[in-house]
Amino acid sequence: MKIKYLFPLFLLTIWGCTTNEQKQEPVKYTSYVNPFVGTDGPGNTYPGATVPHGMVQLSPDNGISGWDRIAGYFWPDSTIAGFSHTHLSGTGAGDLYDILVTPRNGKSDRVVVEAGYERPVSLFSHDKEHAEPGYYTVDLLDYNIKAELTATDRTGFHKYTFPKDDKSQIIFNLGYSLNWDGPTDTYIKVINNKKIVGYRFSSGWAAVQREYFVAEFSAPIDSYELMNSEDPKKLQIVDGNEIQAKKTRGYFNFKTDDNKNVILVKVGLSNASIEGAEKNLAAENTSWDFDLVKNEASEKWNNELSKIEVTTPNEEHKKVFYTAMYQSLLAPTLLSDVDGGYKGADQKNHVAKGYKKYDTFSLWDTYRAAHPLYTMIHAERVPDMINSFLSHYDETGLLPVWSMKGNETNMMIGYHAVPVITDAYFKGIRDFDVEKAYEACKASAMNKEGDSMEDYIKLGYVPLNYDHENWSVSKTLEYAYDDWCIAEFAKALGKEDDYKYFAKRAENWRHHYDNESTFMRPKDKNGKFIEHFIAKEYTDHFCESNAWQYFFYVPQNVDGLIDAMGGADRFEQKLDSMFSYYPTPEDNLPIFSTGMIGQYAHGNEPSHHVAYLYNYINKPHKAQKMINKIMNTQYKSTPDGVCGNEDCGQMSSWFILSSLGIYPVNPGNGVYDLGTPLFPKAVVHLSNGKTLTVIGHQTKDSPTVSKVVFNGKEIKGYQIANADLMQGGTLEFVK
Repeated sequence: MKIKYLFPLFLLTIWGCTTNEQKQEPVKYTSYVNPFVGTDGPGNTYPGATVPHGMVQLSPDNGISGWDRIAGYFWPDSTIAGFSHTHLSGTGAGDLYDILVTPRNGKSDRVVVEAGYERPVSLFSHDKEHAEPGYYTVDLLDYNIKAELTATDRTGFHKYTFPKDDKSQIIFNLGYSLNWDGPTDTYIKVINNKKIVGYRFSSGWAAVQREYFVAEFSAPIDSYELMNSEDPKKLQIVDGNEIQAKKTRGYFNFKTDDNKNVILVKVGLSNASIEGAEKNLAAENTSWDFDLVKNEASEKWNNELSKIEVTTPNEEHKKVFYTAMYQSLLAPTLLSDVDGGYKGADQKNHVAKGYKKYDTFSLWDTYRAAHPLYTMIHAERVPDMINSFLSHYDETGLLPVWSMKGNETNMMIGYHAVPVITDAYFKGIRDFDVEKAYEACKASAMNKEGDSMEDYIKLGYVPLNYDHENWSVSKTLEYAYDDWCIAEFAKALGKEDDYKYFAKRAENWRHHYDNESTFMRPKDKNGKFIEHFIAKEYTDHFCESNAWQYFFYVPQNVDGLIDAMGGADRFEQKLDSMFSYYPTPEDNLPIFSTGMIGQYAHGNEPSHHVAYLYNYINKPHKAQKMINKIMNTQYKSTPDGVCGNEDCGQMSSWFILSSLGIYPVNPGNGVYDLGTPLFPKAVVHLSNGKTLTVIGHQTKDSPTVSKVVFNGKEIKGYQIANADLMQGGTLEFVK
């Protein structure tokens, strides 16, 4: 009897212990992330150490300029010139690379020549390289030095393991530059044998950049040389403990008498002042425990990645998903110091009070999917981002277009801070001055000095000219969409006259619709359509696209576009042709024309919503098949796994939302269009504390959906409001 009753108790005890052990070990989502995704091909990403939306992106630089090295690092390269503290993720802009740190010794004198300068470099091998969220390591083979990097929000942390050598040193190269970037003024001062401070001012894509720093070493500096490196043929060593020049370097020598000498370097950054950098370092990295900081960075990432838990037997899909989650959080980036200080777009220092100031807003890309994703699972950051827009408005009189490092670059087109603001407002995120936000939206839309805005306001469209990047058709279409967002905002705030005015402007797309060609066609100031017109040609009338890819950009009035074409049948034919009319070998495709499925270019943003438009003509099965095809063919977990520029999280956010079965065709109205999920199950931990469970029964070979049920009720029309989703519950896609 004792054995009879004890044996079940024994089993229950074992089961209970096992269950408790499982509960004590959270899933390590970071293990599914490959930071090298996008470092080959057109992705333009970096593999280095950072934290979510961090000010510091501490990453290796190959030391060579070029389009493939926009982010400093290119997978096929074999050299490393050092580790700089700022990088852009997935853009087409070659800028930043601030504060290059290079460890080296007497074992090699290998150099590369870039812009007339000899740069010390080391060979490396991917076999001796590893990256994970918050951590990067590589063996510098020429020197036999092991480099390890991690980061906090505003500081970088280096760990270098040196072999025995009598010429071991760490170089701070402030004259270093790549691509579009170049220093304008630099400064280094040695405070004592363990601390230096300085700054690097530069100009490039962003005109006025300032990066102040403080660096502390774990070991005493044995000796040092400060050098004016402006003349590559005549490097000048200067006396004293400080140097200021256009290009400077500091060579800091260390005794490495044993076979394994570890030297740690902590670097705090600030774009406001050296004092700000010192405060940031003191607040965020007080110990010399590298593993502690590395683990804290990893935990930050794991917490963010765990906001969506996917269940699937397909390990590749899981890797792609969590890498996308990771890359969706690399931008925007933190700009303000721990005390709120930052350099504004008016080039003056300001203090962000009551919010964190962010920058690196690639809005032409990210308003489409990245910012809607933030409202769902990172809503706590959204008010800070919008308040960052409003501080930019205070400083310049306009909302940002593409802002970076306290500058307006005016890259790309539109005033797409507007849909980010209206999307947040209509989703109930209103921790910002709503009236001021509306005022800022209207100011940007009425700015006659803006990009072709005077003609747009006067004529209702942007007329063609033959200037480089005139982009007349694209500007009209994008301005009209932003105008629709302002109209809806005005209506919600009871501004009836403004509502009527901007609602009329929202229909300006009609000025470019040509019944003869059934495309959006460029026209001159007299209203005459251009005579030479071939829709698949890439011209300066369309922004990084052709007439096929921009035809469908009327997200504010898809039904109106369908009617203009003559009805659903014609619209379906147009969509079918879009995905089946492939370029020929003779077509001259530009660098941004990637991820091609017919004329659809998934590697660039104007096409991102197009597959979902089948829903609007009651052909959701066609949408589902195409969405599934895009997810399965345009994303991989390998270095060449991004089919175009990653674009500060937009490419990743498209995948994240689409894999959950939802996507905002109109990203400013708080509504999601329904597609087909990639996973059997996904649990989304919403920002309001509720949980959304997405159930899918689809497969790669059978991706279609017979109906979608939300909390037991069938959804009609293949759309669901954000307000409903945020209530939590179960969204099931029935096969």
